[in-house]
Amino acid sequence: MGSTALALTLAASLAVSFSSAASAQEKDTLVIARSMDVNALDPARAFCDTCQIVLTSIYDPLTTLAPDNKTIVPRLAKSWEVNDNQTVFTFHIDPAAVFADGSPVEGKDVKWSFERLKNMKGNPSFFMDGVKSIEVTDPRTVVITLDASNSEFLNKLSAGFTGVINSDVAIAQGATADADADKTDKAEAWFLTHSAGSGPFALSAYRPDDELRLTRNEAYWGKKPAFSEVVFRQTKDSVAQAQMLESGAADIAMQIDMDTAGSLASPQVKTEIIPSYNFLYIALGAGAKSNTVPLTPDVRKAIALAIDYEGMIDFTVGGKGKKQSTAIPNGFSGTEGLPERKENLAEAKELLKKAGVPDGFEIEAVYPNDNIYGVDINLMMQKVQQDLARIGVKVSLKPSTYPVWRTQVNGEGIPLTAVYYAPDYYGTGQYADYFAMMPGTSWSKRAGAANNPAIINPKEAPLLAKALASAGADQEKAFHELALEMMADNIIIPMVSPDLVLAHRADIEGVRYSACCNLPVAEISRKK
Repeated sequence: MGSTALALTLAASLAVSFSSAASAQEKDTLVIARSMDVNALDPARAFCDTCQIVLTSIYDPLTTLAPDNKTIVPRLAKSWEVNDNQTVFTFHIDPAAVFADGSPVEGKDVKWSFERLKNMKGNPSFFMDGVKSIEVTDPRTVVITLDASNSEFLNKLSAGFTGVINSDVAIAQGATADADADKTDKAEAWFLTHSAGSGPFALSAYRPDDELRLTRNEAYWGKKPAFSEVVFRQTKDSVAQAQMLESGAADIAMQIDMDTAGSLASPQVKTEIIPSYNFLYIALGAGAKSNTVPLTPDVRKAIALAIDYEGMIDFTVGGKGKKQSTAIPNGFSGTEGLPERKENLAEAKELLKKAGVPDGFEIEAVYPNDNIYGVDINLMMQKVQQDLARIGVKVSLKPSTYPVWRTQVNGEGIPLTAVYYAPDYYGTGQYADYFAMMPGTSWSKRAGAANNPAIINPKEAPLLAKALASAGADQEKAFHELALEMMADNIIIPMVSPDLVLAHRADIEGVRYSACCNLPVAEISRKK
């Protein structure tokens, strides 16, 4: 988010901008202040924290995650069976389930939605990795066969990005699930202003950099949500979010930082600090075209060793956070007993000398200029800049907008970047699918494997396969070995896992953090 000096101006402008909009004081409207990072509102294209909240409110997935953040429970699927080797999953859709237009949710919609998700080849397409076939055996029964064992498949299907779309409605608007959907689908713009789900809410309006509105789905087949309308208001600054909360202009503020949380004094506001699975990280584009020197394993390790991790936590979140060894959150399978990342400037300098750059080098850092989980990414990168200067690595900071950043990181690559991640479901496999240096993963592509194939780690894919075919201690051991390999890659280097501030008005109930849904909006209510 921007600096606190902008807070009063921003808050004043917000008051004017939203003077005609629904107020948080309207008992039937829930107003959420957050910085929205929306890249799309199409489940097959969207991939962002705000998207996660919105999609799970609009599109029911087959399964969901219980409040314990570990147990998979039914959503669209009333029940299911799984064969012994975790390759065949048979789902029985709840006969009560209907879309917002009243039509029944059927197996054909599940099949179409999943095939479209795969064939769109977007960021969330990895959820369908390993799906061999999808068969509709009757209108309410779907059999999904995988090409390899996956003990976390039920977990994957709890993610909002696997939400089931009303295929008839979407097809009429130009959507397709064909093999060439990434080239022929014409529905992206339609999904920005409409929705076709069976969830507790429907999309009513979205204005980028302004607000997003959900309206209660009156045809919802589950428990009716308490609010008839939910309004997400674009509020970039933590202090501005806090001011909206204290004034009653917002019911929930989602990105309050620790310092601001400590300053909230109104008896009408409640805050709770809890651990989270979220984390921010830097990433090295070993194959980026603009690299000034080769980012070899020794150079990448030197950069990792130059970071003052303890100081980073103090600097970014005032000590209210945790170190994280690799791109798998603390508490997920495989992370127990991992070695901590520690700074070692002497070893870092020796590694640079060994790599032929004893005096260091220059590197460009492009990253989204935002505040997320209470961390100002620009400030975090200033700390990275200071730390790397100690070994002669001169970092040129270039904060950017999300669209520009996405285009560059997915195009020619970025030598050094910073971004964040929140879990899409409770399961370690997603982090390997996204971050591991395996062929085809998002970050192997972003890191430049096409230009620098040496960054692919041949040990990781077999370890992932072993973990997903195992259970209990065997699975934990395989995931642990995989985590060590991902740590040694030094492509993804976690900076901080911030504790999470839950901040809301005192009359709001049901606010909680979910590993699959971020904020389960349909569970929230106002005290009467």
